[in-house]
Formats: sequence, C-alpha cells, structure tokens
Amino acid sequence: MISFTLKNMDMKYFICLILYLVLAIPSTQSFGQSDNPSPRINHVAIFVKNLKTTKAFYENVIGLDTIPEPFHDGKHAWYHLGSGISMHVIEGATGKKEYYKNQHTCLSVSSVEGFTNILKKSNIGWEDGKGNKNEITNRVDGVKQIWLQDPDGYWIEINDAKE
Repeated sequence: MISFTLKNMDMKYFICLILYLVLAIPSTQSFGQSDNPSPRINHVAIFVKNLKTTKAFYENVIGLDTIPEPFHDGKHAWYHLGSGISMHVIEGATGKKEYYKNQHTCLSVSSVEGFTNILKKSNIGWEDGKGNKNEITNRVDGVKQIWLQDPDGYWIEINDAKE
C-alpha cells in the first residue's frame, strides 16, 4: 500500500489527479460500459400485409398479450414476448413472401399437444421439423416442437423447452 501526505506531493499534481479521477470515472460509464456489456434482445419486428389479420392470429391463436405502442396510427401492434422483450408488427408489406423455416421465431409453451388442440380448433395446420403435416418433432433432448406459419408466411416454432 502506498501512503503519502500533501507535504510530500506537489499540490498541483494532487489537484490534477483528483480532477482526472472525478472526470474519468463517469465518462467511462457514459460510453455504455457496465458490469455486463453483452447485448440482449429487445424486440423482433415483422412487416405484414394486413395488420388486422395478423393481430387476430397472434392474439387469438398464438395467445400473445398486447402492450402499448407509441404510434397509435393503426399500422402497428406490439406484443409481450418475455421479460423486457417484445414483438413489433408493422403493416405495409405489399404481399406475402416466402421465408426459410430455419429463420424463425421460437415460442415455448407448457404443452405442445395442448397447443396443437388450439391449432386444430382454429383449422390451422402445422408440421414437424422434416415437414410432415400435423406431426410433432421429438428432439433428442426431449423437447417437443412444431412449426407453423403466420398469415404473412413467417415461420414460428412452438416447443416445450423449459429454458
């Protein structure tokens, strides 16, 4: 441990050192540094043709809860996906597009079989990982999963993973 007294140190040097410490510490925090500098997901966004149809799907079939959206223009809907995570649905697409199954949003439910009952009642088909209609994939880790598309063709995986 180094000890010193003001008698042993030049007063100008001491004042400069204190000013540096006072100014340097807050400035490192202002550049986004923290104990955990890793990014975290905030939201996902999808661009859709018909907001009304898409809202009905995500609210009534998937079961997502809405959250307030700031635009209030009839072209946006926001949904709660988890702690601090949301999905933004934005109307304005000119048509349905083809999407790859491997680029998808995954949502977990307590029971995949229970979820497929909702899909059956809504007359919505699904498939397993290999594309077999109305089948459920049983992964090697015990997780069950299905795949379906929303009204604009975005792929959604539904599984029963606990974490």
